Formats: sequence, C-alpha cells, structure tokens
Amino acid sequence: MSATYSFAPISWYEISLRLGIALLIGAIIGLERETQGKSAGLRTNMLVSFGSAVIVLIPIQIGAAQQNLDVLGRAISGVVSGVGFIGGGTILRDSRVKGLTFAAAIWVSAALGISAGCGLWLLGLIGALITWVILRLVDKWKDFL
Repeated sequence: MSATYSFAPISWYEISLRLGIALLIGAIIGLERETQGKSAGLRTNMLVSFGSAVIVLIPIQIGAAQQNLDVLGRAISGVVSGVGFIGGGTILRDSRVKGLTFAAAIWVSAALGISAGCGLWLLGLIGALITWVILRLVDKWKDFL
C-alpha cells in the first residue's frame, strides 16, 4: 500500500489541525523532560515542534511545494541544520560537552514537527510516543546494566 501526498495549499482547518498536532508532539516530549527536571522542557519542545511545522507549512501554503518539491526539501534542511546549530551551542558549555540528550530531544521535536507540518500526523504521534519511551524507560534500564 502506498499513499499519495499532495503538497497543494490546504484549508485553515487542516493548518490548525497540523499545528495542533505539532504542539501535542512537543508537549509529549517536553512534559517528559519537564517531569524529570531536565532542561529543554515543555515550552522549548512545543516551540521547536510548532516552529518546525510552521516553516514547512509556508512553502505548502504559498504553492511553492506543489510546483517544486525541492522548495520543501530546502525548508526541511533549514530546520534540521538550524536546530542542530542550536543543539550544538547548548551542549558545549565551559569547554565541556554536556546536555547531549537535551540536544537530541530538541532535534527529534523538530523532526516530528516537520512530519506534522507535512501532514504525516500519525508518524509524528508515533514518533513522539517512541521518543517518550526512550527518554523515560531507557534511562531506567541503564541503571540495571
């Protein structure tokens, strides 16, 4: 089974749905970080996921993605490299590497926000749940090793 996706401009209802799902994705990851007292909590992950969705929705809404998918690819590439830059800046503190999980969580929030913005909401939600499991359970498993 293969799905066909169109990157034609969408209704305001669909935009609201995609952005709402992006916020939910960021909230799932951010709440886990927040409850563990880690940096990059609820607001940070929600903003990263939401912003990523907005950035990919812009070429979709102006019709550029429908005319040339490279435009959408460049928007996605810009999000990934920009968030990578933010993550890199946050983990290098006082000439030490610290907060690698922080940077990875932000990067995943951005990727899942991109998926929501592109209309791949199920991929985004499943990815958020898997990320929550990784952040919550893998940390507990390593104590037993």
